[in-house]
Amino acid sequence: MSMERFVYADNAATTPVSEEVLKAMLPYFREGYGNPSSIYQKGRDAAKAIRLARDKVARGIGAQPEELYFTSGGSEADNWAIKGVVEALAKKGKKHIITTAFEHHAVLHVCQSLRKHGIETTYLEVGPLGVVKAEDVAAAIREDTALVTIMYANNEIGTIQPIAEIGKICREKGILFHTDAVQALGNLEIDVKAQNIDLLSLSGHKIHAQKGVGALYIRKGVRIPNLIEGGGQEGGHRAGTENVPAIVGLGVAVEIATKDIQARADKTRKMRDRLIDEITKLPRTRLNGDREHRLPGNVNVSFEGIEGESLLLMLDLRGVAASSGSACTSGSLDPSHVLLSIGLVHEVAHGSLRLSITHETTEEDIDHILKVLPPVVEQLRAMSPLWENIVKGENR
Repeated sequence: MSMERFVYADNAATTPVSEEVLKAMLPYFREGYGNPSSIYQKGRDAAKAIRLARDKVARGIGAQPEELYFTSGGSEADNWAIKGVVEALAKKGKKHIITTAFEHHAVLHVCQSLRKHGIETTYLEVGPLGVVKAEDVAAAIREDTALVTIMYANNEIGTIQPIAEIGKICREKGILFHTDAVQALGNLEIDVKAQNIDLLSLSGHKIHAQKGVGALYIRKGVRIPNLIEGGGQEGGHRAGTENVPAIVGLGVAVEIATKDIQARADKTRKMRDRLIDEITKLPRTRLNGDREHRLPGNVNVSFEGIEGESLLLMLDLRGVAASSGSACTSGSLDPSHVLLSIGLVHEVAHGSLRLSITHETTEEDIDHILKVLPPVVEQLRAMSPLWENIVKGENR
């Protein structure tokens, strides 16, 4: 099958490195290769580059540079934040975490792993629209609560959480608040001070920086154990010679991503809404997650009577790269825990499609998706015995 057009609609999984980011990184692979811990000129130049990048990333979320620590990505930042807070506070009898049922696995698996250390976790329901209620957070807080960790925006269904409200509740109750903002950065205005966020995770490869670089914001005054011992890098908290090119790239990426957020979001939202309006005209098709409180570029729909993997493969043959869940679990045959958490039954959750677009997506790209998707859905349903039963009304 000849591919008339290629549309990349999986930006929530990863993004290509932008020209500006690549251009900023390149000198630090060859000329600027000095070790930032060295005192000679090449080392000082590399250290200065890191310092400038730290300023840019901190500015992008309303933080101070000294509150920002570079990591290998969002998952590492999540692990460090949660394990670090628990380790610091468990000795004071604080052995309780509050999170949601549809967090990224980098949060859920950490909470599960901490059970063997006597840490209890409350998993809040997010309801059919995929938005946690701030009052549910308040009601779940106990005397022994160490941490509330709730993602800024969901990676699969794109729903935006009431972060400022949750932050205010946590600050009033004296509870530390961590948010995984990997999907939110560059899509939404983030201000850690105004929103009372104590710890925040971010990642570079969702905003056109390279894979394998991210950061953890730790509010001044919050003390958690070092992540890696063995050197003075990152204020002594994460030893190891810094990945200078990646850090420089992250700084530029955050600077670009946090400029003109509103204008880019408005443009993306119009294309997103067109996709949602047209796709949901197909019979027995539903939008997953709140229509309004969602990331500007996120479309997540479920088609009854279809298996998601087949849908993705057939779209790929027609030049559309999309997803059926979070990228980290795309090899899994289990239905998405996110879709189950908003009440979808297994069969419907299996037939989900996530399209994640950006302001760089064009109207012609949207045209192409809307041209190839309906016939693929029709073809798969024609082959599906499940669809036949649905049409007959046996699976109502």
